[in-house]
Amino acid sequence: MLLQKPVQHIFDQLKDVLQQISCEAYRQPSVVLNGATIGQHVRHTIELFQCLLSGYEQGSVNYESRNRDIAIETNRQLAHHLLTEITGHLNIENKPLMLLSYSNEEQSEMLAVETNFYREVVYNLEHAIHHMALIRIGIQDVCTLTLKEDFGVAASTIQYRKACAQ
Repeated sequence: MLLQKPVQHIFDQLKDVLQQISCEAYRQPSVVLNGATIGQHVRHTIELFQCLLSGYEQGSVNYESRNRDIAIETNRQLAHHLLTEITGHLNIENKPLMLLSYSNEEQSEMLAVETNFYREVVYNLEHAIHHMALIRIGIQDVCTLTLKEDFGVAASTIQYRKACAQ
């Protein structure tokens, strides 16, 4: 799958952070993230991909029904392992899916929208980059880790910046 390489790149960046950040900083609430932790943003990223992969066989995905597993947001090694595991399972063929989502807070009406596996991988990839940008901000608040310049930056922004520099 063409999308496996960009996902691998993003996950490698996240795994690099997981190897460098302390357990305390990973779990520390960040004032600038409204009390959220780096671990919570990593967990969120992982669980969206997990939802997509588990929904593949059923033919439907519901991101709202994810587990919100506290172990992922508190255990860097587990998060690292899951990122590696997810990448290994992405090399599957495209197929139609139904995206399920509640239309209101009361969860009384479920919407079903046609989509496909590759489109959802793109969504999750872009969503991961968005959360990585938040992780970057959180890291600046809770520790002194130095991140690569392109961490949390979309590929189109990187290309744009390169074009402007020429």
